Order: sequence, then C-alpha cells, then structure tokens
Amino acid sequence: MDRRYDIDWIRVIVLGLLIVYHAWCSFMPFAKEIYMPQNKDFLMTIGIPMSLINIWRIPLLFMISGMGMFFAMQRRSWKEMIKDRNKRIGVPMVFGLLFIGPLVLFLSMLFYKDEIAWYPHLTHLWFLLNVFVYFYLLLPITTILKNKPNGFLKKILKSVLSFRLGIYVFSLPFLLEALVVNPQNYPSYANSLHGWALGIVCFSCGYIFVSLKDIFWNCLNRVKSISFFVAISLYLYRLLMMELWAPSVLIAFESFNWMISILGFSARYLNQPSRALKYLSAAVYPVYIVHMPIQYFFCLYILPLSISALTKFILIVLFVFGVSFTIYDSMIKRVNWLRPFFGMKMK
Repeated sequence: MDRRYDIDWIRVIVLGLLIVYHAWCSFMPFAKEIYMPQNKDFLMTIGIPMSLINIWRIPLLFMISGMGMFFAMQRRSWKEMIKDRNKRIGVPMVFGLLFIGPLVLFLSMLFYKDEIAWYPHLTHLWFLLNVFVYFYLLLPITTILKNKPNGFLKKILKSVLSFRLGIYVFSLPFLLEALVVNPQNYPSYANSLHGWALGIVCFSCGYIFVSLKDIFWNCLNRVKSISFFVAISLYLYRLLMMELWAPSVLIAFESFNWMISILGFSARYLNQPSRALKYLSAAVYPVYIVHMPIQYFFCLYILPLSISALTKFILIVLFVFGVSFTIYDSMIKRVNWLRPFFGMKMK
C-alpha cells in the first residue's frame, strides 16, 4: 500500500500547533486551574485563532490515529498488531506516567512554590491512553473487517460516498455525541466523557475512511471546497455574532467540516515525500513527549521577566521547539536503549 504523505504532514503540523497552544495556555486566566505556570498579563486576542483550531486539532489527531491503525493492520496479524501497539504506545505511556508527567507536575510545584511531591500522572500524555484503549476495544471489529474486505457494510458506504455530499453521513455520529454528552466547553477533551466519546468516533471514522481507499479520497476531492466554505462560515458566525460561543452541535458540525476540508486539501497538495517530512515525521512523537517539561522549565525563568507578554510567549515557543528538537536529535534518536521510551524502534 502506498504511503500517505499528506497524513504524515497533518500529524506533524497538528502536533506543532499543540506546542503553540500549550505555550499560549500560560497566558490565559484558566492556566492555574489546569496547574500550568501562569503569566500575570494575559494574551486574550490569541484566543481568536485558537478558538478556530481547538475544535478540530485533537479530533483530527484521533482520526489520523484510526487511519494509522488501518495502515498498520494491512501488513500485520492481530497478534503482531498487539505487540506493535504495546511497544509504540504502551511503553511510552508507562514511561510518561512514571517520569515525564511527574516531572511536569514537579516543575509546576516549583513555580507555585507548593509542597514538592512526585507521583504518577500522564499530564499531556492522556492522548496515548485514549488511543491505546480504542485500539484494544476496536481490534476484534477491525480484525473481522480486515478478513472481509468486501463485506455488506463496506458496499453500502461505498455507495453512499459515490454521492458528492455523501461523506456528510459521517457527520451524524459527531452531532449525536454533541447532543448526548453536551459538553460545556467543546475543546475540553482531556480526561472527560466528551473526550473519550468524541475520540472513539473520530478514531473509528479515520479507520473506515481509509479502508474505503480511492472512494474516500475521490469524495474528499469533490467536497473539500464546500466543506471549507461551511467551516469558515460557521466560524465567522461564532466570532461575529456569538462571541465565539455556540451550541455544541453547531461546533461539532463546524469541526467536522474543518477536518474534511483539511484532509481534502492536504490530499491535493501535500501527498508527496520530502527530506523535511522524513525527519519531522520521525521526530514529532518524541518531541510531543518531551515538550511539556521543557515548556514548564522555561516558564520558571521567562514568566517572571519584566518584558511584554507577547515577547514571553514568543520566547517560550522558540525555546520549546529548539530544545525539544535538540534533545531528540542529539540524544533520543542516537541512544538505542532510549528509543523505545519515545515510541521509536531500536536500531
């Protein structure tokens, strides 16, 4: 099966946006509520673009994870899949629970001058637990689907996607989740019922999408401009008419359109290999794991400075990217026994 370079690019870009988002959180009133170092001055205006990306950033990562499961299963048995996911997700998750997460909390305790303690916690690695659980929950179903590639369900879905707007059938579980769970804050995915429910919807859709192969990609090509128009219209409505608030069902539909348009335009323009992508695709998982304690460390020294909030924000983003990639390039990818703790295969 040909590699989808566009999916690799989306993963790299979205995880890059995650680092920027986490840095911005320190400049918001809710920072202390999530035990993140907080600057005394806020950057509220950055919330305008953040409110656009936050409703699809994590759901799109879940969708890509489902796509990754399909691609991986094409060349592995279910037993080999279990072994692979335990290594790629389970080992970094346990390592993060015991070392990375506690280090993040330790640095936060130093910032707020709280009593020092060290206890297991996933912090930003909660995403790995979700994906790990989804994999095991869906493995029996995906194994059956793999063994029956032309089953009745797939024939129906192919027929539905033959219509130009057929892909909008898949928006129904997103709308249903928003109706049933009705989250107070749609982008609150971590450790919430909304995050678990929406995550498995996205993960399952991602698996189904790529299992339909050219039928899906052709459908994306036909609908990408329409979905972008719908997404930007709904966002502008939230921004100009509702001060960025909206009912969960409306946000869910906007989120779905963003994801479909991003997948469509990425398939059109980003599905090609490059040296940069090869490097970034390998680096992004380890960088995701290490970036948070690095961010908290620099917050200890940058946030107290007598400079503007925007300057602090830019400095933190630059230092986190720079040091995270330096640690990856100089240590993680080169020290063979370290690689499995960051989701990399040993040489």
